[in-house]
Amino acid sequence: MDKRRFSIQAAAALLSNANLKGFFTGKIYQGAGKTICVPGLNCYSCPGAVGACPIGSLQGFLSGLKFRFPYYVLGLLLFFGALLGRAVCGFLCPFGFLQELLHKLPFPVKKNQFPGDRPLRWLKYAVLLLLVVVLPLFCALTPFFCKYLCPAGTLAGILLTLRDGMLRAQLGGIFLWKIFVLAAVIGLCLVVFRPFCKYLCPLGAIYGFFNRIALYRMELDADKCVSCGKCEAVCRMGVDPAKACNSAECIRCGDCVRNCPVNAIHMGFKRGQEKKKSENTTIG
Repeated sequence: MDKRRFSIQAAAALLSNANLKGFFTGKIYQGAGKTICVPGLNCYSCPGAVGACPIGSLQGFLSGLKFRFPYYVLGLLLFFGALLGRAVCGFLCPFGFLQELLHKLPFPVKKNQFPGDRPLRWLKYAVLLLLVVVLPLFCALTPFFCKYLCPAGTLAGILLTLRDGMLRAQLGGIFLWKIFVLAAVIGLCLVVFRPFCKYLCPLGAIYGFFNRIALYRMELDADKCVSCGKCEAVCRMGVDPAKACNSAECIRCGDCVRNCPVNAIHMGFKRGQEKKKSENTTIG
């Protein structure tokens, strides 16, 4: 376990949910911080949340009674993406951190991916396009992803209803569906490493677009690489760093860097030229 990354994840989750009294009172913080989006997936309605979720905010703009172009939200997403890419997922996302903690729990079967993994990875792009952008644009006041799918929002709803009897009395079929989705995600986390991130998260889909150009990036020194396959073997996101170290699926956890026996993989704020093995291989 990388203790440094674990500490950063825990600190990010705490900072995103620093309104600790909200967990006891069941009241949502509504101060100035709620006008600012946090980088990771963290529901606005969580009693501890001190900021807004970028996906929820994006839908808020798109599904309003009057269309407003989401300059502010897109600007923040561009900033976080260009700076960190999916390192946001690996270090700063509270729901990603929760998935990792669940995966650490003992369970008879542990896998990095499901059968049919590659086609399933495209689901998060479909979720982004349909539930986050297209449907909210055409259905006013209906944030489809938050309302029908987001498990982080369901956790927030559970925490609120535990303290508010009036809210419990208003629960209906949609909330039961969301409970089912949350239970399924939790169950899958016991088996598969970060399944929501791999297959359904629209925020991960957005940040994945930036992995190849983000300032915080991976670099492979092909002159050192011996093609041992150890980096691919330890990657829990199903990436082969020797072939695509800046894949859109990489969350920058650093497992490959720590397990490379020849120190051929590097991660950080670098803009050096990545060397590809195919370009440095001579025919003898």
